[in-house]
Amino acid sequence: MTIPANAAEALSQLLGPRFSQSQADRDLHGQSETFHTAPPPDAVVWPLTTAEVSQVMAICQQHLIPVIGWGTGTSLEGHALAIHGGIVIDLMKMDRVLDIRSEDLQVSVQPGVTREALNTELRATGLFFPVDPGANASLGGMAATRASGTTAVRYGTMRDNVLALEVVLADGRIIRTGTRAAKSSAGYDLTGLFVGSEGTLGIITELTLRLHGQPEEVASAVCAFPNLEAAVECVTATIQSGIPMARIEFVDADAARAFNQASGSQMREQPHLMVEFNGSPVSVREDAEKFGELATDFGGQGFDWATTPEERAALWRMRHGAYRACLALRPGATAVVTDVCVPMSHLAAQVAAAAADIRAEGLVGPMVGHVGDGNFHSQLLVMPGDADELAAAKRVAGRMAERALSVGGTITGEHGVGIGKRPLMRAQHGDAVDVMAAIKAALDPQGIMNPGKVIPD
Repeated sequence: MTIPANAAEALSQLLGPRFSQSQADRDLHGQSETFHTAPPPDAVVWPLTTAEVSQVMAICQQHLIPVIGWGTGTSLEGHALAIHGGIVIDLMKMDRVLDIRSEDLQVSVQPGVTREALNTELRATGLFFPVDPGANASLGGMAATRASGTTAVRYGTMRDNVLALEVVLADGRIIRTGTRAAKSSAGYDLTGLFVGSEGTLGIITELTLRLHGQPEEVASAVCAFPNLEAAVECVTATIQSGIPMARIEFVDADAARAFNQASGSQMREQPHLMVEFNGSPVSVREDAEKFGELATDFGGQGFDWATTPEERAALWRMRHGAYRACLALRPGATAVVTDVCVPMSHLAAQVAAAAADIRAEGLVGPMVGHVGDGNFHSQLLVMPGDADELAAAKRVAGRMAERALSVGGTITGEHGVGIGKRPLMRAQHGDAVDVMAAIKAALDPQGIMNPGKVIPD
């Protein structure tokens, strides 16, 4: 759509140069990390306060202009693409840490604060925010997509670590959800409703987050396994044994090869587990020894321990760089990136079936996973413009989702729905999709909040 002249004038008067219709700004906010594409938005705004967001929303509601929230733009399912045109609200100028309450293990932030910036701010307090999706994402975006990542097995996801929100609704109303108390039984859990809503119900303008104490001791390691099944079965045995892992990550042989090419590591081109233990020096040593014994039982070998903070940072930087490293396995390629999450008892079979499916379709598709909670990902490399490869990759992704649902899993553990998983929502939720649509209609009756996402037609 085209922004009406009177709406553009009102936004320009409100925001001055922080309202833009330039092609460069629009193009910058029309990009996706993966194969999903859409035309750029019609305009971009950069608010500084909740009040400005409220005024922008009131103008957009009056003129029926679609509104898309934007953080760092690192989502993988096309969440922030303006598929129906409209205005992108870029929240990255709202980047203040508002209030650190160390005694309560809490912090309040604006949505444009990134997780790395927050942890830098917290360094002197002995506390940290643990949710780590890999990318240096904005905390508002992480809440909107219910992000998790490598540390979820120990510290939980954004759902577990967001205590309260300030949200601007489609008509400009400002509401607060949740409290600073440890628990509440007063009414509906609106915080849980907005966490994971992907900007389809409102714009998050403030978050109250749960903090955790920095561990006294940290130990990390990587070890190789003879085959994929052995590595994943070792994960299941580790979790069932009660060893308190801080991280337990799986990478397959293709991903290990990508790491070697990208970072000069010398990993065997075999499946690997990357692990981390947090706690006291005694507990970390005991946990590491128990895991080492288990891993040996499953054929684990070549343990490489990261004993210094620099070595640990390098190890997890390599894991967090998996997406770019794997893209380089096929220069010029883009990726169909998909994730599913299944009960731990089905994890090994699900990963093996996905690997066989990728081979059968003749694709290059490195797999990695936060397998400590049953979540794994495939990055299916396809050449832009190759319709046959894209169709094959979508078939693989679709079958991964179908198999996950067949064992009581989910079509996405952390990437979210966006555009890519939207057609699968009814397969997972059935008539509950209609309940979601009713909630959407109640909060956004004109359908201007990130239209075309999450709720299927």
